[in-house]
Amino acid sequence: MAREFMYRGYKLEELQKMPLDKVIKLFPSRQRRSLKRGFPPRHKKVLEKIRKYKRENKTDKIIKTHCRDLIILPEMVGLTFGVYNGKEFVKVKIKPEMIGHYLGEFAPTRKKVEHGDPGMGATRSSMFVPLK
Repeated sequence: MAREFMYRGYKLEELQKMPLDKVIKLFPSRQRRSLKRGFPPRHKKVLEKIRKYKRENKTDKIIKTHCRDLIILPEMVGLTFGVYNGKEFVKVKIKPEMIGHYLGEFAPTRKKVEHGDPGMGATRSSMFVPLK
């Protein structure tokens, strides 16, 4: 039996029906403080696009954005975002567990460094590396 998602004692459906100012009161202090100041124009533009896609039932489309500092709200659950990481748009499918986090947390800007074997002539010591 799968457990139902709860955020601070509220189910996802309750959070989605709740007015934004009540949802904001449930968030951690950093997010609460940021949202109390209001949304900057670039965030408003993304939120308008979200609401437009929900009205038109285009929930399968990817919403591309550079707004890594956008806080994930309950109305975003189920949508797919293309979050810019400085090089490309990383696909991020919003799940209920992501509510209250920032979009940028799910699109890392740095990749894990994976060093390969030294190539021939890379260093003086590679002269003695046997060829495979």
